[in-house]
Amino acid sequence: MTQAIQDAAKFSSSGKLMPYDDWMEAQGVPIYRGYYIEDLRTVPLGWWEERKCNTAFIQFEGMQGINEARVSEIQPGESLPPMKFALDEIVYVLDGRGLTTVWHDSGPKKTFEWQAHSMFLLPKGHHHQLSSTRGDKPVRLLHYNYLPVAMSAIPDYNFFINNQYVGEVAGQLDDLFAEAKAVPGDVGLMGPRNVWYGNFFPDMRAWDKLDAFRNRGAGGHVVFIQFAGSMQWAHMSVFPARTYKKAHRHGPGRAIIIPGGEGFSVMWNEGEEKVVIPWHEGSLFTPPNRWFHQHFNVGGAPGRYLAMHPLPQFAGHSEKVEDQARDQIEYPDEEPWIRQKFESELAQRGITSMMPEQAYQDHGFQWKYEGD
Repeated sequence: MTQAIQDAAKFSSSGKLMPYDDWMEAQGVPIYRGYYIEDLRTVPLGWWEERKCNTAFIQFEGMQGINEARVSEIQPGESLPPMKFALDEIVYVLDGRGLTTVWHDSGPKKTFEWQAHSMFLLPKGHHHQLSSTRGDKPVRLLHYNYLPVAMSAIPDYNFFINNQYVGEVAGQLDDLFAEAKAVPGDVGLMGPRNVWYGNFFPDMRAWDKLDAFRNRGAGGHVVFIQFAGSMQWAHMSVFPARTYKKAHRHGPGRAIIIPGGEGFSVMWNEGEEKVVIPWHEGSLFTPPNRWFHQHFNVGGAPGRYLAMHPLPQFAGHSEKVEDQARDQIEYPDEEPWIRQKFESELAQRGITSMMPEQAYQDHGFQWKYEGD
């Protein structure tokens, strides 16, 4: 049997080990599995010789074969080697300050500054270099891209790194990294909404350009983000202290990072034991495919969770508007344990729920928003 046939059998026989997995495991750095990491700012990393930095890969249940997530660290005052990546990559700044320089073979360089809670896109087919501007402690970054999907089609990592191919440019770098702009989006289950187009968002913990998120309860708000010239997208939900969102489910591959707040989430597959995930700034988790999950704010300030999305074909929502009940559990229909768990967590902190009693009784209950 030739080596190529052996490799093909290895990738396909179990359905578990895919080309990306094989490459990832060969890097010799930590790989975190399971459902969540409570604090990416302190999780142990290992030296990655290729990128000349400390790194850890994250492959939670629901990420396999869909998206890559990893944490990297830049030492104080240092820069990572320049590189060119064939895919778009979202970077979220967990801690620290720094600079990114981006350039294309056919044009000038663009440099911009970032800080903790910034989010930006490294555009495909461009060179980039990441640098720390702090002299007292390392920078920590969260990276998110679609490399596992790409390597399933082309199982050669070297095809995606420092490839000499010069492709078309989505736009001038000054335009790609200009101030984000709002464009009216579709009116669907979530109601009217804006979509913010841009490739640099300076502070997701302070972002206040939000729309009412009426469908999900708790009087929450949301921002939907589309990265310019890219298939990458994200959304951030913000909801009040001492409230919680309705349980819902969708497809796999979302990486959910917490910019601010204190709370917990509950995830479960129908008929199976629930997984409780405590969270605060720097926490990361991923709901597996079609698992219900529900977010609870037990702090004294609004809670925020920022979800980086997989490719649209992995959205995993029911196909019709009238099927909403298959993907969301209304408050009157939830298990009693949900409310009991929430109120128990509040009681441990000496505070009480802000959930209206009517929300548990009326399927059509709606929070009041400014302007109603």
